[in-house]
Amino acid sequence: MDQENVSATLTVAVPAARVFAVLADPTIHAAIDGTGWVQESVDRAPLTEVGQVFRMNMYHPDHPHGDYQVANKVQVLDPPRAIGWLTGQEKEDGHLEFGGWLWRYDLAPLGPSETEVTLTYDWSAVPQSIREYLRFPPFGPEHLTNSLHHLAELVSSG
Repeated sequence: MDQENVSATLTVAVPAARVFAVLADPTIHAAIDGTGWVQESVDRAPLTEVGQVFRMNMYHPDHPHGDYQVANKVQVLDPPRAIGWLTGQEKEDGHLEFGGWLWRYDLAPLGPSETEVTLTYDWSAVPQSIREYLRFPPFGPEHLTNSLHHLAELVSSG
């Protein structure tokens, strides 16, 4: 596969600032997640700056422990147009190590009360050593669409 990212797009009938505010709240990410892997946010502070780290409790049946934790580092923060983070883990010594995959939401206002949201999962920076034991993407493209529909429900109901 030459393509090293997958994305999905959905238009929601709310302003971009509202969509961005929901995406910048890590406590809502489990409700947005289309895979069912995100359980709950460990760090509850809103995402406000590039370099900020927020941790999430996760579950995956194929993970050696089932339950695990990831550390996400904000890479893109351009309110209300884009937000994205790298996913990795914290080692026992406290060192953060990122695998090279990025989750990114791009928001394009289509007027005062409508926003086109594109969710992209990009694994182009994943080193070969990780590709030897993890398959990319680790989910089907329908999970991105599911996430966008969950996001649409959340931003429309509030």
